[in-house]
Amino acid sequence: MADKVRVLIVDDVAETRENVRKLLQFETDIEVVGTARTGKEAVQLTFDIKPDVVLMDINMPDMDGITATETIRQRDQVAQIVILSVQGDPNYMRRAMLAGARDFLTKPPMADELISAIRRAGQMAHATRAKSVQVDLSPAASASSPQTSFSGLSSGKVIVVYSPKGGTGVTTLAVNLAITLHNDETRAVLVDAKLQYGDVAVFLNEQGKNTILDLTSRADELDEEVVESVVIKHAASGLRVLAAPTRPEQAEEVSADQFTKLIKYLRQNYAYVVIDTASGLDDITLTALDNSDIIVLVVTQDIPAIKNCRLFLDLMDTIGSLRQRVCFVMNKYDKRISITPEKVGENLKQPVVGVIPLDERVVIPSVNRGVPFMIDNKSQPSSKAVFSLAEAVRKQIEKYDR
Repeated sequence: MADKVRVLIVDDVAETRENVRKLLQFETDIEVVGTARTGKEAVQLTFDIKPDVVLMDINMPDMDGITATETIRQRDQVAQIVILSVQGDPNYMRRAMLAGARDFLTKPPMADELISAIRRAGQMAHATRAKSVQVDLSPAASASSPQTSFSGLSSGKVIVVYSPKGGTGVTTLAVNLAITLHNDETRAVLVDAKLQYGDVAVFLNEQGKNTILDLTSRADELDEEVVESVVIKHAASGLRVLAAPTRPEQAEEVSADQFTKLIKYLRQNYAYVVIDTASGLDDITLTALDNSDIIVLVVTQDIPAIKNCRLFLDLMDTIGSLRQRVCFVMNKYDKRISITPEKVGENLKQPVVGVIPLDERVVIPSVNRGVPFMIDNKSQPSSKAVFSLAEAVRKQIEKYDR
């Protein structure tokens, strides 16, 4: 029973509520725990019975479904809302996702489509609830670890570049941000934590024979000589790079415990440890987030990316993590699109502190050549924006390092 997806059905038409209830009663892993006729009833029942999933109609008396969704998401970070509407207008979908809906289905949905959406949302609710107990995304600098001074910093800082949606340009930002932060006084190391399909070395046109496996396998006996013999020394910038394994199946050879020990060692020897992460919350990504001082959270102007960032921020709220650690960045910003950084920041209640413009004529050739644009195109808008982001990261670190 504990693994069942608990569902609240919200619709002002009694026949619709009953039809959905009858449809779901044959699913052994789904349990209807309540029904509501209005948006206000939906809000109250969500807080009273704590369902995993709320099936929410849009057009209802006293409070529409989008307003009810926003109200619920502000106060309940576990319940996932699936919107049902006769309106298939993309504008409705956009408003619903910005309000915090997990999914949007047009009435009447196909039975398989509805059940699949409920199961997906239920898995998200169960995972969110479980992580609130199992995961503590708090700064993880060990009090017993040696502390090294780096130009005013109390110890090396771990900066995780992350997006819960693929294709947002995380690796591009991680590479160029690491190059910007690195100098003779504050050395930086870039760690490729996309262990299955990491591309950091390719972005830098490097093909070193050593990878992260050469250090994690010796996590209990790391020293400066060993680390320096393994990391790639990027000639053009001086940045140190720890590449991902060369084959996808080798990712399984890296444990979360080994990765934690490696990151803790690196922060003793480098001013900045910049980690490029995968979009899924696997063990390595969670470990990186758990050990982070700053999370550069990357979003783009498409609704799926915004929705996933909302879910991630909600997860942070649920588990009691501080949003102050997040540097929220909009990448590939196109002024022609009406979804602005200000609107996204307002809707997600997380200010966007960095905006990287869409600059395909600079970014794509730099990736294909393996020459980061922060090296040979410093005067371009994208380069100036990354420089501003690096300054924002430094200021945020200084603020919370006092």
